[in-house]
Amino acid sequence: MDNLGFIKVAASSPKLKVANPFYNAEEIKKIILEADKNLAKIIVFPELCITGYTCADLFLQKKLIDESYKALKELIDSTSNTDILCAVGMPIVLNHILLNCAVLFKSGKILAVIPKMYIPNYKEFYEKRWFTSGFEVSNIDEINILGQKVPFGNVIVQDKDLNVRIGVEICEDVWAPIPPSSFLCINGANIILNLSASNEVVAKSDYRRELIKGQSARCICGYVYASASVYESTTDLVFSGDLLICENGSLLNSSEKFKRESQIIYSYIDVDRINSERLVNKTFSDSLRVSNMTYKTVDIKFNNISLDNFDRIINPTPFIPSNKQEIDIRCEEIFNIQVTGLAKRIEHTGLNKAVIGISGGLDSTLALLVTYKTFKELKIPSENIIAITMPGFGTTDRTYTNAVNLIKSLGCTLKEINIKDACLQHFKDIGHDKDIHDLTYENTQARERTQILMDIANKIGGIVVGTGDLSELALGWCTYNGDHMSMYAVNSSIPKTLIKFLVNWYAEKTEDIKTKDILIDILETPISPELLPPDKEGKIKQKTEDAVGPYELHDFFIYYAIRYNMPSEKVLFLAEHAFKGKYDRDYIKKWQNVFYKRFFTQQFKRSCMPDGPKVGTVCFSPRGDLRMPSDADSSIWL
Repeated sequence: MDNLGFIKVAASSPKLKVANPFYNAEEIKKIILEADKNLAKIIVFPELCITGYTCADLFLQKKLIDESYKALKELIDSTSNTDILCAVGMPIVLNHILLNCAVLFKSGKILAVIPKMYIPNYKEFYEKRWFTSGFEVSNIDEINILGQKVPFGNVIVQDKDLNVRIGVEICEDVWAPIPPSSFLCINGANIILNLSASNEVVAKSDYRRELIKGQSARCICGYVYASASVYESTTDLVFSGDLLICENGSLLNSSEKFKRESQIIYSYIDVDRINSERLVNKTFSDSLRVSNMTYKTVDIKFNNISLDNFDRIINPTPFIPSNKQEIDIRCEEIFNIQVTGLAKRIEHTGLNKAVIGISGGLDSTLALLVTYKTFKELKIPSENIIAITMPGFGTTDRTYTNAVNLIKSLGCTLKEINIKDACLQHFKDIGHDKDIHDLTYENTQARERTQILMDIANKIGGIVVGTGDLSELALGWCTYNGDHMSMYAVNSSIPKTLIKFLVNWYAEKTEDIKTKDILIDILETPISPELLPPDKEGKIKQKTEDAVGPYELHDFFIYYAIRYNMPSEKVLFLAEHAFKGKYDRDYIKKWQNVFYKRFFTQQFKRSCMPDGPKVGTVCFSPRGDLRMPSDADSSIWL
């Protein structure tokens, strides 16, 4: 099976005995065999794990060094039948100096030895008493170890077929102002392994986690971090066995600290996504200008790449905050971005009135809430918001009532203009049968509503606030020069799933019980443009998701296909995992094809979309984020 750009990695903190290399190597061997059985392809262990980090002056004992070499050989030989790249830490003697090194090996062969560059010698750290910095031996690019000539120092290990390039740094290196991983990454490494022995003091683990996440974001890389276990000496320090796997600023997996058993964590790193992000981010490639480092590459070949046990958590709603503790902060930030954008436009135009069409649906509801908050910020009376409800052939009592009640509850000026007669007259003018409920029938209503909004705005000296959202723009689910157009579109970079989430957040936050009840009912109303007559019971007959598919699927496609430029096969694979148990493969594939077809054919609408604030990582503004031909063919994506 194609690995779709994923590779499974592991980090482990084994039980150990300080200054007992053979015991330690045996524990490491057990973990390597387990990780290999679980189809991990890369595993990193803590700094100096063969001997233990806390050996102190015992590092100067020849006996300890010699035995650690023997233990390493036994470890490599006993794991020679595995297909996993291993990184273990141990002391290495070179030219009568002692180096704190990472030894990389795979399938019975040592691939590289990489020294620690920054040797901490402050506060509780006293490493310079024993170890010399790798900077002091930077002129050496090859060493002899266990009878093998091995690349040393600036080394990147790569599997060309998988586009995986692996670099290594050790503990303190990542705490430096310019970590070695920064140079490794701008020279091609996309996965960094860190062998560490970071001790615990109050709040240090939080800082360390943010440091690793931040470095993975800055370097646009995967970052696999393993720290020493609780079995290190506690003469002065305590270690927790902290394990972290990060990818481009996101924490994929972490361990429970202070466990008294060997620990191992796994995750799939999306190497293709990392490489794609680097292509987009030109600042990343520009950074090569400040690097005069050269690296030797070591080629390897991973076998049996499989996604059969793919267990990476894929969020089915990637635009919605997943951290419950941050939800309120995130929602308020999104809302304030919308408010700030609209406020600037109103101040710049010198106008103090806004015109907005209210349907009783989600999009216009959020736009009205944003406009209401904007006017409060600018100290403009809410009566200056002219909220217009425009009943048409498909308007139901439920949406009409919600629209009217919401406008009143916010203290805005309600204006009702029934568009039926105007549309019937237009049907006569263009020779259209009013009983033929086709696209002309629908779009006539949408354009009539937009004309009313624009003309009233001209009449009163106001600005038309647009209500359309990102999901509708992606699908072209808007009437060209109808609801497609406004003077400022506050929802233009907010997907439908997030709009629903924001309205719910506002409902939970508001102290006005009446407004809250209205918003809850709006949230429970089926999504519809209400351009076709309701059913016999007066309920919504035209449901958008029956026509174009579930918005949660389309928002998922937007995130991965547009935000991360993933190929359609990979997006389908991820969607299968994200919506497992809810939608099957054929159902997802059906709507995925609809998504691509509509996304390509409807670009002309996005090419002339109105101004609106960028809120998240995806935006379709032709002036900023998306420059796409209106007549590109979608065949290869289907």
